[in-house]
Amino acid sequence: MAQADPQTVFPVYNAAEDLLSRNLTAERRDRTAYVDDAGRYSFAELDARANRVANALKGLGLEREDRLALCLLDGIDWPSVFLGAMKAGVIPVAISTMLTPADYDYLLRDSRAKALVVAGAILPQFAPILAGQPYLRQVITAGGGGGGLDLATLMETASASFEAAPTSADESGFWQYSSGTSGPPKGVVHVHGALVQTAELFAGQVLGLNGEDVLYSAARLFFGYGMGNALTFPLAFGATAVLSAERPTPASVAQILKTHKPTVFFGVPTLYASLLASEHLPARDDVALRLCVSAGETLPAEIGRRWSEHFGVEIIEGIGSTEMLHIFLSNRPGAVRYGVTGKPVPGYEVRLVDEAGQPVARGEIGELHVKGPTSAAGYWAKRDKTRETFLGPWTRSADKFVETEDGDFIFCGRSDDMLKVGGIYVSPAEVEAAVMTHPAVIEAAVVGRADEAGLIKPQAFVVAREGAATGADLAADIQRHVKSQLAPYKYPRWIEFLPDLPKTPTGKIKRFMLRG
Repeated sequence: MAQADPQTVFPVYNAAEDLLSRNLTAERRDRTAYVDDAGRYSFAELDARANRVANALKGLGLEREDRLALCLLDGIDWPSVFLGAMKAGVIPVAISTMLTPADYDYLLRDSRAKALVVAGAILPQFAPILAGQPYLRQVITAGGGGGGLDLATLMETASASFEAAPTSADESGFWQYSSGTSGPPKGVVHVHGALVQTAELFAGQVLGLNGEDVLYSAARLFFGYGMGNALTFPLAFGATAVLSAERPTPASVAQILKTHKPTVFFGVPTLYASLLASEHLPARDDVALRLCVSAGETLPAEIGRRWSEHFGVEIIEGIGSTEMLHIFLSNRPGAVRYGVTGKPVPGYEVRLVDEAGQPVARGEIGELHVKGPTSAAGYWAKRDKTRETFLGPWTRSADKFVETEDGDFIFCGRSDDMLKVGGIYVSPAEVEAAVMTHPAVIEAAVVGRADEAGLIKPQAFVVAREGAATGADLAADIQRHVKSQLAPYKYPRWIEFLPDLPKTPTGKIKRFMLRG
C-alpha cells in the first residue's frame, strides 16, 4: 500500500509565520508596525523579537502544543510573545490583566500551562498562588518587578532567526477564556487558520483597512475583539497599531487620538458614551479618524448619532463572540443604521431559531446561530458544554435577535436576559436604547424584577450626567420619555441611579449583579 505524502495529509500552515512574513518585503519591513508607550518598532524588529521569544521558549524546554499563559499589559511584548509562541508551536493562552488571585489560580490549573509570562506590575496578583501550581514550571517576568527569569534578558541572549514549527491550519494555535458570566470560564480553543480569516473577511471586506491606516484599539489585546484590532488586522495589511498600557479612560484615549492620529478607532459603547460626556473630548479638527468600530455590547443609537455629529465619521457596530473570535455580523461603512447590528460579514451565515431549534419567521425573535471559518474547535475539557454550543458547522451565540424585512438583524438581548412581560417578550436592549435617548442619561442597563404579585417587569439602572438632580422627579421624567417611544408595557417600572454600572474586564455590563 502506497504511503500518502505527509505534506498533502497535513498541509503546513503557521499563523504567526504568515502574519510576520507578509511584512518582510523590501517595501514593508522598515515601516512602523507598532507604537507603544516606550517607542516605535518596525515590522522587521517585530519579526526578530518574535523569533527571539520562540528560541527562548524552546531553550526553556517548552515543546509543541505546550500551553503558555500570557498576562501582559498592552505593549510590544504582547505581540512578540504571542507570535513567538505560536511560531514555535507553543500555544499561548491569552489571560485578562484585571483578575483576582483566585481567578488566576483557576486559569493556570485549568489550562495546565507549563509557563507563565506576566507583567511585573501584575505579578503581585499571582504571587499568592504560584507555589501550589501542579503544572507550572517557569515564570517569566516582563517589565521588571520580579525575580527569576526576565523576558528582556532571555530575548537578548536568543537568536533573531527561527524556523517556524510545521503546524497546520486546523491545529490548536491559541486559547482564550470566556468571560465566565454563566459559570466558570471556559477555555476556547482556536486553530491557526482562524486568525487571518478575521482580517480578510471583516477588516478587509467590511472595513477596507490598508497599509496607510493607523489603528488604535481601546479594547485590550487579551480580548478577542482587541486581538483582532491590534494584532491580526495591522499585520495582515501592513498597517500601524498604537498600543498603550494605560487604562483606557476618556482622558487617556483622547490624548492618543490627538497625539498619534489613528485613522481607525476600535472602542466599546461605554467608552464612546464616556468620551462624549467628558471634558476631554477632542475637537473634530484635532483627530484624523476616518472610521470607528464598536463591539462588546450593543451600541445605543443616540450615542452613535451624537458621535457622528461631533466627528463626522461613522461607528460601525458589530457583534462577535469568543467562540467566533471576532465580529461576524455588522453594519457597513456608508450604510450605517444606528440601533441595527447589520448583516452577516462575508464568509459567515446566520440563522434565527426558536426554543425547539426551528427557524423563526422574519420579525420574530429567535436565538442567533452562526456558521463561519473562525469558529473555535471547542471548549477545553468541557465536552458537554462543547456539544451544547457547537452544533456541527453552527455555533450557538446565546443572543436573541430579530431580522427585519430588508435582512438587517437587531439585537434584543442575551437569551438569559430576555424578559417576558404579560406573556410578551421584551428586549432589554430596546428599553435601554430608549432610556439612553433621555438627555440626562449617560449609561443604562435593564433587567427583570418581580413586582408585588410576582410578575416580571423591567427595571432600569441609570448613570446620570454630572450635575443631574437624581431622584424621583428625574426617574418619573425618564419613565415618561420611554413611554413616548415604546409600547406602554415596556417602560421601566423602577429606576435606580448608580455612579457606575458593574462591568467585566472586557467592558460588558454584569447584569447578573444588577438582578440581585
